Amino acid sequence: MEARKDITEHKHHGHEHGHLQQHPGQGHIAPRRPSRQELQHINGWGADLDRKDRPGVPMERTPPRFINQPDGDPPQQQEKVEILVSTERPGITQVFGTVQPPSGLSGMIRRLAFKSSENDIRHWLLLLLADRVNMVEGIADDLAHGKIPNVLGEMGIKAEMQHNPAGLAKKAVITAAVVGTAVYLMKRRDREEVRYEADRYGKRYYR
Repeated sequence: MEARKDITEHKHHGHEHGHLQQHPGQGHIAPRRPSRQELQHINGWGADLDRKDRPGVPMERTPPRFINQPDGDPPQQQEKVEILVSTERPGITQVFGTVQPPSGLSGMIRRLAFKSSENDIRHWLLLLLADRVNMVEGIADDLAHGKIPNVLGEMGIKAEMQHNPAGLAKKAVITAAVVGTAVYLMKRRDREEVRYEADRYGKRYYR
């Protein structure tokens, strides 16, 4: 009995110091989770515990928004413009955006993109291409309505010239290298085609 009492006191002593505790129904000693007071010595620990330290506190409410949200799905929004739907979905969602429906050449590219599944790289590459085409379409639309777009300002080039001239110069060099390489490859392909046609018809190639 004396030995059993010593073991019990030893376990109780270890529990008070916060090192180990024995869970009921388990045959091993598991580590105990430290309390808040034991972690106060760590610089910055618990900074998110105070509500005033959260960036979104001015926008939070108590009680939170939608506390009386009705049960079930929201009512189905009516389709008044063309809506592109992923092939992974069985149908259209209850709520969707209608601000910029597909139109023009960019719309044709987007329709083609949505014929592929979202795990197909062609889906995303075509959407990126459609965005670039849509930007050109926007410039053309502005010019058609007598508005001259501020391309340099909208692309951030003026601000980059003022605040990051080194980065802008680096981008210009990379762009020039890419364009130059593309032009060289196109001219090289044209020369090879001319040489092939000359050899095919037995003509002398002087170029």
